[in-house]
Amino acid sequence: MQLARRKYKSGGIRSNAGATAAATATLRTATHHHHHHNHHNHHHSHHHSGAQQQQQQTGSGRACEVRRAYKAAVVPCKTGRRRARGMSMGQKVSTGVKAVNRDTAAPYKPVIPRELAQDFARPPRLDMLLDMPPALRETQLKYSWNAEDRSLNIFVKEDDKLTFHRHPVAQSTDCIRGKIGFTKGLHAWEVCWSTRQRGTHAVVGVATAEAPLHSVGYQSLVGSTDTSWGWDLGRNKLYHDSKNNAGVTYPALLKPDETFIVPDKFLVVLDMDEGTLSFVVDGQYLGVAFRGLKGRKLYPIVSAVWGHCEITMRYIGGLDPEPLPLMDLCRRVIRQRLGKQNLEEKVASLTLPQALQTYLLYRDRR
Repeated sequence: MQLARRKYKSGGIRSNAGATAAATATLRTATHHHHHHNHHNHHHSHHHSGAQQQQQQTGSGRACEVRRAYKAAVVPCKTGRRRARGMSMGQKVSTGVKAVNRDTAAPYKPVIPRELAQDFARPPRLDMLLDMPPALRETQLKYSWNAEDRSLNIFVKEDDKLTFHRHPVAQSTDCIRGKIGFTKGLHAWEVCWSTRQRGTHAVVGVATAEAPLHSVGYQSLVGSTDTSWGWDLGRNKLYHDSKNNAGVTYPALLKPDETFIVPDKFLVVLDMDEGTLSFVVDGQYLGVAFRGLKGRKLYPIVSAVWGHCEITMRYIGGLDPEPLPLMDLCRRVIRQRLGKQNLEEKVASLTLPQALQTYLLYRDRR
């Protein structure tokens, strides 16, 4: 399996047709030899220090490359000119920019310098997880916000259990945890938090059951102690035990005078087998935010200060720690080579047995 994955990662398969044929042939064989075990009822989830990555970037030529990394407006603080093109995706703008027009947003596609490429490549297991259909509504509800584990200034909405509302209480920072804590597996969930409802301290991350859920005054509460790990969306900083440790810039490609505007929706990725937390924005993996999380039980958490803000969490899915079956790896290669557009027609054109077509389209999971 390791060999198969290495070949897939190193581009050993040259052409689409060749790749599809090879994977299809292997899939036929695998289907012949294996019982169809449906482990896609996936229930159960990467801290490259920003400083470390920035140390790797030396020389003015490389700095130019890095500066071009995010194909979006980059404005030095000194000019203060408003050239930001949109907030509906991640991008870098000057810290002086106050308002941004969302309507003309282009997709966020950073050009990653070659030296850093592997840090920003999606891990294969995450790639597999995000290729699967997202969790069903009942699963999302099972993993949603915990109405019994919150600051009293927060309530889970009756008409939408995936969303909570914060009361407009002055000089208060408030948190809520998810219902389920993770000890193993790879997990991903989507956070939907409007850029207009974040205020001065908007933090997303994970925490143990002991982490505080309320504090007087405004602060980045998630990440303030050694029981929580958080990404401050406005400051582009990672915090853990911030009373004793300085924040680390994230994404790590950011220059000191640049701000990355995190879009309304983004993914949180917790890998309890590797012990890492990372984030994905507009399909782009931003690298490991935190390491060393193994051996704990960690819950999704956010801390908010904005009055009447509403934040939604949708559990995408999870993968158990065991190695991925060859059948699954073949399915991923075939789906990747065919492309997402008109996938059903393309699968039909492969002249495979109906059972395999069903498997390729994940219809066996329903």
